[in-house]
Amino acid sequence: MQTARRPVGELLREWRDRRRISQLDLAISADISTRHLSFVETGRSKPSRDMVLRLGEHLDVPLRERNRLLLAAGFAPAYTENALGDPEMSAVRQAVRQLLASHDPYPAAVVDRNWDLVDANAAIGLFVTGIPPALTTNVLRATLHPDGMAPHVLNLGEWRAHLLGRLRRQVDQTADPGLTGLLDELRGYPCDQPVPEVEVPGPGDIFVPLKFRHDGTDLTFFSTVATFGTPLDVTVAELVIESFFPADPATAAYLRERAASVE
Repeated sequence: MQTARRPVGELLREWRDRRRISQLDLAISADISTRHLSFVETGRSKPSRDMVLRLGEHLDVPLRERNRLLLAAGFAPAYTENALGDPEMSAVRQAVRQLLASHDPYPAAVVDRNWDLVDANAAIGLFVTGIPPALTTNVLRATLHPDGMAPHVLNLGEWRAHLLGRLRRQVDQTADPGLTGLLDELRGYPCDQPVPEVEVPGPGDIFVPLKFRHDGTDLTFFSTVATFGTPLDVTVAELVIESFFPADPATAAYLRERAASVE
């Protein structure tokens, strides 16, 4: 997406339309006049750096895209994008490793904005053992590809609908063309189970479970998702930690016994 070559007003209007916010509502929330906002969107007025950042904040534009808005307006990016291995990110790395280690013997993984695997604890091997290495670099491909976890996911249709729904909402939130391509790719993977269009709970259901068969044993999990609460770096803002918990006592016991057997 060549956002840096497009006028900043056009990009702002596109984000406002994506968020389904009227000019009046955005102008009120950002404390500017509707006339000024209209002039910015049509290119009749050049916004200041502060104005671009303020509108990006009120439109909930991802940090990566806020940098692109600034570039389109002729300003330098405001948010750093450090690699996770950089010295500046040591505290982040330590926090991530602490979270992952403390979650053993239950699986947990960290992914970036593309759902590429960044880090994981030892228990994640339960899911990925035997999967071709080329698939394990991306957790969505690893899960839904017929050569990946998919043959072992007992409720594949339900779990597939859950994952594709999350990715679809991420596409709507970020307008990332790479994620759009990934969504199209995943939709093309075969699935021999019905895939519900809407996640409707059955009697007693309180979450979408992951039902997984490992070495002939049926396991059931639910997951939680965590992000950094106050990110000011693009990389940090895009990290997601997904932690899997046993949904029944039998799964918990199996995981504890499995961990003890490899110590």
